Amino acid sequence: MNTNIRIIVLFIFCHLNLSAQEILTKEQAVSSMLENNYGVKIANNAVSVAENNKSILNSGYLPTVSASAGGNYYVDNTEAEFSNDTPDAVLNGAESSNYNASVTIDYTIFDGLGRRYNYNKLKEQYQLSELQARETIETTLLQLFSFYYNVAQLSDNLKALEETLNNTKDRLLRAEYQFEYGQNTKLEVLNAEVDINTDSINIINTKQDLKVAKRDLKLVLGESLSSDFKVETDVVFLLELQKDSLFEKAKSRNIALLQTEKNIAISKLDINSGKSGYLPTIGLYGSYGWSKNNNNAVSLLSVSTNTGISTGLTFSWDLFDGGSTITTVRNAKLDLEAQKLQKESLLLSIERDFNNAWDNYQNKLEIYNIQEKNIITAQNNFDRTEEKFKIGQVNSIEYRQAQVNLLNAELSRNQAKYSAKLSELEVLQISGELLNVEF
Repeated sequence: MNTNIRIIVLFIFCHLNLSAQEILTKEQAVSSMLENNYGVKIANNAVSVAENNKSILNSGYLPTVSASAGGNYYVDNTEAEFSNDTPDAVLNGAESSNYNASVTIDYTIFDGLGRRYNYNKLKEQYQLSELQARETIETTLLQLFSFYYNVAQLSDNLKALEETLNNTKDRLLRAEYQFEYGQNTKLEVLNAEVDINTDSINIINTKQDLKVAKRDLKLVLGESLSSDFKVETDVVFLLELQKDSLFEKAKSRNIALLQTEKNIAISKLDINSGKSGYLPTIGLYGSYGWSKNNNNAVSLLSVSTNTGISTGLTFSWDLFDGGSTITTVRNAKLDLEAQKLQKESLLLSIERDFNNAWDNYQNKLEIYNIQEKNIITAQNNFDRTEEKFKIGQVNSIEYRQAQVNLLNAELSRNQAKYSAKLSELEVLQISGELLNVEF
């Protein structure tokens, strides 16, 4: 295979390799996380359990129906003395049997309204489980983008490092030509070789960091992506965010606050449910039964069969239960007071956390804008230094310094960009708007 053919084959292989790396978009990552992440699955399962619990089948409003049946067989030795003139009878091994079956229905008509409050409590607990699942999703979503943007940042860093390495290779080639024609010393070649080694090591380390970051991302996605992939590196800031409106939303939509309010509602129902112990319970029952008796020879009736319906009301009232109900109600009231205090404390924490997150976001966004401008300055400085280096007006040390300055500016810009975006997402989470934005 001649050189030209090898070059063509190599080009085709590289092209196929690059095209094989699919782009994992932000929307695809979020969709995969919601579908496959194990933490999210567990949270959704807890919601399903709470949904089952709030069903009418678990409310206590439906009657209970039970069926029973039985049979007995007897072998007796019987001595019978009759009050009339009938002679006495002695039976050995007298056989008798009886059978019975019944269906019974029980229904609680009134239980002091405890059933009502408990049923409403189950509904509130279902809504609380939904809020807990939402909190899990929000937390996992922040973790997802932390890993996603880490992959994006390392990808940008790798691109900058590879560009720096290419420039250093060009510098080495120039230094070798100049040394060959006696225009400089061997020192220029050695310096370029040292810088190439440094740049190569930086690339090796970044590639390793990128592999680890992709594994972290796969873990959050809850799936094993067999092929390599890339991520989107573009970032759009929601510049229309308004501090005052977001803070108002934080005081009404913050997930921790919503859960506390739901716990307050549950505590109120616990108080009313406990008070139901002061009232009586009234129940209704009905039964249909069948029985058959096969008597031995000394009985007046050889066979008797009975069928019938029975019904009635039950009434019970614990006039004093040893103080259990009083204690239950008192503790429920204390729990309600604790929940209210927790809400007040939480409102203060939300205000602090929101202001800290907002200021952090604004600072990082400003740093990112400054770094963007710094890139332009560093690029202009490098371009001019490169021109002077080519005509011999600056030495390799000055050229390398301009090259390093540009690289550091690009790395700092990359870090500032993704750090600012993550800070923005934290503001959205505190304000309860994280799940209402497009990524």
